[in-house]
Amino acid sequence: MNIKLIKRKDFSLLILGKLVSLLGSNMQQFALSLYVLELTGSATIFASILSISILPRLLLSPIAGVFGDWFDRKKTIVLLDLLNFIIIGIYAAVFSLKGSITIPMIYVLVILLEITEIFFGSAMSAVIPSMVDKEELLEANSFNSLVMNIGQLLSPVIGAVVYGTFGLKVVMIINSISFLISAISEMFINIPKKHKKPEKISMKAFKTDLMEGINIIKGNKFISTMISLGTIINFVVAPVFSVGLIFIIKEVLKATDFQFGIFQMVLSASMIAAPIFASGYIKKVKVGRLCYLSFISIALSILIMAVIPSKAILGSFKSNLIPYILLSIISFMVGVFATIANITMGTIFNQVTPIQLMGRTSTVFNLAVTVFIPIGQMLFGYLYDIISPSYVIAISGLILIVAVRRYKVALMKLDEQEDGIRGDVINEI
Repeated sequence: MNIKLIKRKDFSLLILGKLVSLLGSNMQQFALSLYVLELTGSATIFASILSISILPRLLLSPIAGVFGDWFDRKKTIVLLDLLNFIIIGIYAAVFSLKGSITIPMIYVLVILLEITEIFFGSAMSAVIPSMVDKEELLEANSFNSLVMNIGQLLSPVIGAVVYGTFGLKVVMIINSISFLISAISEMFINIPKKHKKPEKISMKAFKTDLMEGINIIKGNKFISTMISLGTIINFVVAPVFSVGLIFIIKEVLKATDFQFGIFQMVLSASMIAAPIFASGYIKKVKVGRLCYLSFISIALSILIMAVIPSKAILGSFKSNLIPYILLSIISFMVGVFATIANITMGTIFNQVTPIQLMGRTSTVFNLAVTVFIPIGQMLFGYLYDIISPSYVIAISGLILIVAVRRYKVALMKLDEQEDGIRGDVINEI
C-alpha cells in the first residue's frame, strides 16, 4: 500500500467521511431489515422495500449523471450529506413522538435516501480518480474498498448491539449524526474542479452530454460486455444476499440478532481480505480470465450453498449451529471472489473513462447493471415464500453458470486488449 497516498490530507478526509456515513447507513439498513421482518415475517414485503429503490433510479439516474459532471463535486457531496442528516433526523423525531414507523413510511424513507444516493454517487464517481495519479488508481481503489469493507464489517455488530439495546430510534439518530460528521469532513477537502457546465443549461445541452456518456459505453468492448454479464449476475446473485440469506438465517435457522450480525460481519471480512491480496492476484491473472474465474467460482459456491437449508442437512444436526457455520464459510468465499472482480472492473472503468464524463457514464453503467436487481428481488423473494429456499438458491446458481459460460469467449477476448486498457498501472503495483 502506498503510504504517501494515505498521508494525503484530502484523500484521508474523503475516506474518513465516507467511512463514518457508511457506518451509520449500514447500521440503519441492518436495523431496518430486522424491524421489517419483525413486523411482517414476510420475505416478499422485505424484498419489496429493497426493490422500490429502482423507481427513482430509473427516473433520475440520467439526470444525476449529467448534473454530477456539470456542478462542483465538493459542494454537491457536502449538500447531499447535509440533506441526509435532515431527512433521517426528521424520521428519528417522528419515531420518538409516535414510538414506531409504519411500512409505508419506510417505503418513503428508502425512496428519499435512494434519490440522494443517486446524485451523491454521480458526483463522487470522479472524486478519487481526480485526486490521484493514474498509476495510483488501483491502490486508491483497493484502499477505499478495504476501509469501506472494514466499515461494513463493524456496522452489523454495532447495529445489532445498538438496535437490540436501544431500538431503531437510536440507530436513526446515530445515522443522522454520521452524515453531519461526513459533511463537515468534506468541507475541508480540496477536490480538483474538473467539472464542465455548459454556458447555457437547456434540454439540448442535457441530451448532448448524456449521449456523450452513452457513446463511450457503446464504443468500449470491456464496458459493454460487463453490462451484459453484470445485468444477469445482479439479477440472480443480489437476491441471494439481500433477501435469501437474510430470510434463511432469520426465518429458517432462527438465528439470534447477534448471530445475524456475526454473519454480516463474516461477509464484510471476506471483502476486507480480498483487497489485501488483490494487487498481487491482478498482476498474475489477466482481466478477462480473472472475471471468468471469479464469476464461475461464485456460481459453484452458490450451488453448494443451496444444499445447506435443505431438510436433509437441517435434519442431520440437533441444532442449526453447523448449518449456520457452513453458510457463513461459503458466503465468505463468495465475498472474496466478488470483491476481487469488482476492484478489477472498477479500476479499469475509471481508466478508460474521461474524468469530465465520469458522472454521466458511471450512472448509465450502474443503472444498466442494476435495473433488474429489484425485479430479481421481488421474483426470488416471492419464491422464498412459496418453495424451499434450497431450490431457489439452486436456481440462482444454475442461471449464473449458464450466463458465465455464455460470455466466456467475450471475457477471454478482453485479454487481447488488456495491455492497452491497463497501460502502465500494473507495472507500478
